[in-house]
Amino acid sequence: GGHVNPAVTFGLFLARKVSLIRAVAYIVAQSLGAIVGVGLVKAFQKHNYNSQGGGANTVAPGYSKGSALGAEIIGTFVLVYTVFSATDPKRSARDSHVPVLAPLPIGFAVFIVHLATIPITGTGINPARSFGPAVIFNNEKAWDDQWVSWAGP
Repeated sequence: GGHVNPAVTFGLFLARKVSLIRAVAYIVAQSLGAIVGVGLVKAFQKHNYNSQGGGANTVAPGYSKGSALGAEIIGTFVLVYTVFSATDPKRSARDSHVPVLAPLPIGFAVFIVHLATIPITGTGINPARSFGPAVIFNNEKAWDDQWVSWAGP
């Protein structure tokens, strides 16, 4: 399936499209992949990595954790709903060309969610993407706000 987002995997599990064992294995692999990916970025781009705070997602000053949680919930809903809509296997034969174009609406949804939530949380909508930088950067603020990146999605 190629889902690299634990929130999407969890949604597919709830919809009974992925078994519990597979969902857990995917989420562990996604989280480990995020850690390795951030480790590689730190190894090859140390200056940019440090200047950008390790890419760790935190709640921006001026926003409450409640509003950040709400932004993550809504943003992740938009993403998961779009994934489900774009990859629905029950489409009629006349719509058979649509699965080929599934990445387009999914990418557009991610783009729109980023526009709306980057100023609030740095846009989590992917718990693994938030977890990897928190592990490698290991900043107290990143760990304090980590629950928003998991509970929201």
